[in-house]
Amino acid sequence: MGLIELFKFMIEQKSETPDDGGLLDFIESYLSDFKAVRIDVENVKNLFIYKKFGEGEHLCFAGHVDVVPSGSGWDTNPYEATQKDGYIYGRGTQDMKSGVAAFTQAVKEAKVFNGTLSLLLTSDEEGEGTHGTIEVLKYLKENSLLPDAVVVAEPTCEEVFGDAIKVGRRGSINGYITVKGKQGHAAYPEKSINPVDLIAPRLANMAGINLDSGDEFFSPSKFVITDIRAGMQVTNVTPNELKMMFNVRNTTLTTQKEVTEFVAKNLEGLEYELKLTQGSYPFRTNTDTKLVKNIDKAIEDITGIKPKYSTAGGTSDARLVAAFGIAVVEFGVINDTIHAVNERTSVKEVEKLYEVFKNLIRMWR
Repeated sequence: MGLIELFKFMIEQKSETPDDGGLLDFIESYLSDFKAVRIDVENVKNLFIYKKFGEGEHLCFAGHVDVVPSGSGWDTNPYEATQKDGYIYGRGTQDMKSGVAAFTQAVKEAKVFNGTLSLLLTSDEEGEGTHGTIEVLKYLKENSLLPDAVVVAEPTCEEVFGDAIKVGRRGSINGYITVKGKQGHAAYPEKSINPVDLIAPRLANMAGINLDSGDEFFSPSKFVITDIRAGMQVTNVTPNELKMMFNVRNTTLTTQKEVTEFVAKNLEGLEYELKLTQGSYPFRTNTDTKLVKNIDKAIEDITGIKPKYSTAGGTSDARLVAAFGIAVVEFGVINDTIHAVNERTSVKEVEKLYEVFKNLIRMWR
């Protein structure tokens, strides 16, 4: 099976989270000379498959076979790989079956490698992720199989293929504030304490404010208010309390401590409650590492472009890999239609991604 045939086959296997669409069984059989380990947890399927070629380092390619629901309004069947005008349309073409197909084919064709090559695959990246990649990493640690370097093939490029790799990601802090007031009749505001009145003059110093200045890799951590609500949906009763939600995509310069202090400073004198949760933590891979230097060169050799280093965007399973002290980067096709109707990627991008991965494997020493 050739690369594009493999890619189309993967698209046509419906694998909405946490269903793998049978793809992990297929990949296990496709890489029949690799040793496979299944770490399935509840309804999530996970595969770690590896081959030891020599005594050198362990290079792993990681990703997910699950996709988000297709939604409605497609011009083509989202689970029928439709090729037209140099593009292939279908759910998961960018996020991230292009990456999975490219590294699966590259690894399958590897004949010589001074170390161990492996794939780490899950069916639960687009969902909660609690039984996916993290469970595989725990297993690998317990069995002394953790890789030295990992490439996650998420879509990373911005304008042209090869222009960006992700060497880190921001964290994500979610905040929930409840401002206390005293409910009353709108006609007698002097007898109530309206939390809307209390919070309104303070919002200008909170909404959209940077909590740090960022650095050469990270944009500033910004306090982004996502929801404010109060009242009983009537016009003659002032609310007893106000609830506000916010999110901070934080750099390594801002933690929950700084967020708590920022809220306290701006809500000084008010009766309020604050709850913080954090689904992911910021990380950055040192750009002087062997992994970054090698994938840099592998990309430049194939595309003629020296990629920039980015930490933009949301979260990915790379954050879980980094937490185990493993050097990790992300590199994949252009990211402009992920999760959208009519998701698509070009045939040339998939072919070049495969060539980059082949080049990386070839040059790894």
